[in-house]
Amino acid sequence: MRDERFEQIQLEAFHLPIDGRARFCLLHLPRQRESEDRTVVYVHPFGEEMNKSRRMAALQARALAHAGWTVLQVDLLGCGDSEGEFGDASWTCWVDDVSAAAAWLRERFGSTAWLWGLRAGCLVAADAARTMLPAPDLLLWQPVLSGSQHLQHLLRLRVAAQLMGSADAKRIDTRELRARFAQGHAVEIAGYQISPALALGLDAAELAPIPGSVRVAWIEVAATDEPALSPAASIRADAWRRAGHQVETRAVAGQPFWQTQEIAECHALIDATLAVATAAH
Repeated sequence: MRDERFEQIQLEAFHLPIDGRARFCLLHLPRQRESEDRTVVYVHPFGEEMNKSRRMAALQARALAHAGWTVLQVDLLGCGDSEGEFGDASWTCWVDDVSAAAAWLRERFGSTAWLWGLRAGCLVAADAARTMLPAPDLLLWQPVLSGSQHLQHLLRLRVAAQLMGSADAKRIDTRELRARFAQGHAVEIAGYQISPALALGLDAAELAPIPGSVRVAWIEVAATDEPALSPAASIRADAWRRAGHQVETRAVAGQPFWQTQEIAECHALIDATLAVATAAH
């Protein structure tokens, strides 16, 4: 069925050159821009979570564009349709990609873009925000709080996959995999070749308050009739408030679309995002 709302937006696909390599971008433009300060850069999550969440990211980008926002989706180096292999990526490179995308939006539209991250993309967005003046507002979807914990989860997947393989294979544990990164070796996890520069950057990343005072919209999804932020997320959000940021938190009912077996949607998340975006302007 045709959705007439999406006929009110324009799409531009292009490649943005950054450090001599092209990043694939998709720009969602409202037919009529109501305000010059309504721009957003989307920062996708890590690995397979990126693929699982493409549908939701597209739906949200279109909904924001229909509401008058300009949304730039960028595939980071080695991801999606951007140049390079996943194994070429480093944490610093991804942070620079986000900063460059935000700078491009600012040059074209004259505004400091919100940074919208999902899962580990929130860590990348926060690190990019630390390098930007003025600091951007942040939209955080189900943010990963600790890069070290996220990396540990990925390493456990690698160990579990090995245990399900050949019984004759040499057994390894997460400590050995971390040692490989420290020694400068890449590790393959779930089909992705992860470089030491990416793994060690993720390991050091924390969703800690950035300098300055910005708006933070923090939204989580819970598969329950009475959704609420996790205790750990509530504590971290309070730390951002104590640091002087304007933090609004919400929780909505829905499935964790970034990890479900089948591609899933969460329209409550889209509605909540539009509500906080509208309230901020």
